[in-house]
Amino acid sequence: MVSVRTVLVSLGIAFTAYLAARGLLWTGGSVEQPVVLVVAFLLYLITTLLCLFVNAPLPDDVDDAAVTDDGSRRVARLPRWVSALAVVTSVIVPNAIMLSVAPESRSAPFATWYIGGIGALMVIVMVRRRTWVAWSGIALLAAASMAWLGPLQALALGLVGSVMWVVVAQLLLRSLDRAARDTSRLAQLQRAASAWRASQTGRQRERRIQVQRALAVAGPILSRTIERGGALDGRERIEARIAEGQLRDELRGPRLLDDVVRGELDAARRRGATVTVLDEGGLDGLDEAQLWSIRAELAAAVRDATSDRLYIRTSPDDRVAVTVVGRSAAGTSLTDEDSVDLWREIPRPR
Repeated sequence: MVSVRTVLVSLGIAFTAYLAARGLLWTGGSVEQPVVLVVAFLLYLITTLLCLFVNAPLPDDVDDAAVTDDGSRRVARLPRWVSALAVVTSVIVPNAIMLSVAPESRSAPFATWYIGGIGALMVIVMVRRRTWVAWSGIALLAAASMAWLGPLQALALGLVGSVMWVVVAQLLLRSLDRAARDTSRLAQLQRAASAWRASQTGRQRERRIQVQRALAVAGPILSRTIERGGALDGRERIEARIAEGQLRDELRGPRLLDDVVRGELDAARRRGATVTVLDEGGLDGLDEAQLWSIRAELAAAVRDATSDRLYIRTSPDDRVAVTVVGRSAAGTSLTDEDSVDLWREIPRPR
């Protein structure tokens, strides 16, 4: 597949060869120093090729219009030494050509080709992200051509066109950069919208799962309560209390739960303990493997607990994922003065 860079470089080479070839057609005029003319031609040609190729190729899978993360276009800048050579060329070539031809031939096409040639060279420099170098070369070209030919004749022989080429190149670069930034912003917005949509879909799926689990837990006992008008026996009241606890767990701490943890929480409630589970966002950023490790330690902590009240809560601390606190009655009933007989911190996986 032909890239944009390949097309532009090909056009640059063809246009440069056309302009330079005009300098070798010495018909209709006299050349006093042909060696100087040929050297100036070779200097221009070498400088142009360096501006086209040095540090210019990008990876095969990256196009000129590729955009980086910050929205800037991925275009290789011209090295400084090549930029300096381009400025030197814009000084040497016009003066060398004017010195090598006879005064009566200085307005001939083979002698004035440098006006378009240096203009094309500065367009390449502009495209290679050396704005001030390009305008400096155009200024030096204008000064040399006007000094040798006169302002009006220099403008008539192509100086206006060279200036306009550089102006158009700069305007096109700005337009392309603006389009690249807009495209990058739109792509970022699209990614953000896709991520938001995916997160909403995931949340809706989690809500459906929680609702289905809640119905599975509380549905049977609610049905029996309605059928009997609230007249439940002791066993059914225990089942209702456990179902209520399970429903609260599913709503308040779903990320702390798996089948093993749920089983241990039910066992604690059946032996008479009051269990409170709260997930306040302390598990954000953990993957499923890390959550599995935390749940395994939590299940072991609940299994070994003998407290009358268990408080299980996620922790915002960077080192602690979950705290398990157990309190037992100091007297015949549970009060705020109960003693703490269990304190366990489950560390955050590294």
